[in-house]
Amino acid sequence: MFIEINDNNGTKYLRLVESKRAFTKTGKPTCKKYIIYTIGRLESFDDGKPDYITRLKESFKKGNPLIPSLKEYVDNKPIRALYDISFKEGDPDCIGHNKLYANALIERIMQEIGLTPFVARYKEFTHYEFDLMGFIRLLIYGRILNPASKIATMNQNNDYYSDIIKDIYEYNVYDTLDFLYNYRVNLTNWINKRLISHFKRTTNLIYYDVTNFFFELDHPDEEEDSVRKMGVSKENRKQPIVQMGLFMDEQGIPISIETFPGNTLDHLTMKKALTHTVEGLNLDRFIFVGDRGMYKGDNAYYLVEQNNGYIISKSLEKTNKDEKDWAYNQDDYTIISKDFKYKSHIIKRKVKVIDEYKDITEKVVVYFSKKFYDKQMHENQSFLEFIDKLVKSPESFRITKTQASSLRKFLKPELINNKTGEILHSKDIKAFIDFDKINKYKASFGYYQIVTSELDMPDQKVIDTYHGLSQIEDQFRVMKSDLETRPIYVRTNEHIHSHLLICLLSLIIIRIIQNKIVSNQEPATEKKWEMGLSGARIQVALNKWTIAEITNGYYRFNDIDNTDLKLILDSFDIKIENKLYRKMELLNVKTNIKVL
Repeated sequence: MFIEINDNNGTKYLRLVESKRAFTKTGKPTCKKYIIYTIGRLESFDDGKPDYITRLKESFKKGNPLIPSLKEYVDNKPIRALYDISFKEGDPDCIGHNKLYANALIERIMQEIGLTPFVARYKEFTHYEFDLMGFIRLLIYGRILNPASKIATMNQNNDYYSDIIKDIYEYNVYDTLDFLYNYRVNLTNWINKRLISHFKRTTNLIYYDVTNFFFELDHPDEEEDSVRKMGVSKENRKQPIVQMGLFMDEQGIPISIETFPGNTLDHLTMKKALTHTVEGLNLDRFIFVGDRGMYKGDNAYYLVEQNNGYIISKSLEKTNKDEKDWAYNQDDYTIISKDFKYKSHIIKRKVKVIDEYKDITEKVVVYFSKKFYDKQMHENQSFLEFIDKLVKSPESFRITKTQASSLRKFLKPELINNKTGEILHSKDIKAFIDFDKINKYKASFGYYQIVTSELDMPDQKVIDTYHGLSQIEDQFRVMKSDLETRPIYVRTNEHIHSHLLICLLSLIIIRIIQNKIVSNQEPATEKKWEMGLSGARIQVALNKWTIAEITNGYYRFNDIDNTDLKLILDSFDIKIENKLYRKMELLNVKTNIKVL
């Protein structure tokens, strides 16, 4: 701020003004003078002594102005711009058009994880002339903010504050999927190195699980090499599915994916997934953590032979009799509370690897959890109630197909006369039920078994480490709900894998946002598995981060006081002032976003 003299029809006036950076309608920077305070006529203040104007300006700079009314301005209080905006009826600017600005944050994260420079480098190996990075941006922005089909996502191009692609030919999206598939291994490697160096990724533990996604098809593909096959759907759908294996690091951030035909058993995915992705990352020794669908002797042997370790759950129901008897015997349990106890021992076993048997040594940890017991009781409640009623009044019940299926393993087969076809009355059905089996089945509730190569790892650490696997289930939920990964509409194996890869990259970005929120919370305690905000709330909040052009090149941010959106902005130290913005200032907001 400074004092100047203004001549108005021969009369000199004093006024306080400030020069402030502004922008023309085209967005070019300029300088504009703002009148802060009209002091009055010079003759009213001139004391008649020499150099009054010079002395007045110096006194103002030193904070002790000769004119008392200027004292409130000597503290350099911020100047508030006065916006001169007007509309007239019929003006198109009377109708607002909100545009998404949240992609500015997504874009900055894409840069920091190395995706943007990767595409710039590897595009040189192609003959693509279209905006490849623009298409990848649209695919990831759309998957996080407003999931849709590939063509519908391309039609979101002008939903953002600035068009992502200037001249778009929407069918280039399939060329983009080809690019992602061809360079998927290089991309996984590139991003992993970036996450290790910039985001402190650690991979002492590698979590792995398998899920599947369905297609809107009535029949599987006939081609033998197609991945769209009938299999055991996690959602009990009678439609073709594709199996997807997902690796996750200790921070809960995905590492890589691998796809398999829908009819592939879970344990058969493990070695291929490791060799195709994780082993190419040149990681140091890691401990593989998986659920009981992964446990096979040859898988355990393979991990140890590769100088890695494992912590994998193993079904007690499918364990041999000696191991079951040991698990349910109450001797040697360490009792933590009435709701939790555990014990372990080390055993040697032979496992079949191809056509020969190999020896492995592993620790077996068994624990009882009241929480797990209650879960199993709830899951079996209807069946147990059915058994009780059947015992009390067998003649009044007809057995449904579902009930018969549940009951089959508790029947005494030696009482069924298949040769004569003897028909037994309903009152005789009690004879078929082996109540010893039912009682043993109920007694097994709450017990869980884990096997590990880490013979010296404390039992509770084995249990706690295994429980981290639940975070992959959370990632699957985000993919299936918030990211709407299924149903899958693309057809070829390559495009199916690329679709899932886009979902993986989107999931990485969401997890980085969640980790950033958690790391900025107080107090800074161990919050390894906390989410900060769910994927759904992040999606809703980011969709509220919009801007609207008002008129004359002025833009207004919307809803930045929303609680969840404010939490995200604060976590990334994004400052949005209560002011109107010019286009150049919008770019500055994006540039100043701090991801690391």
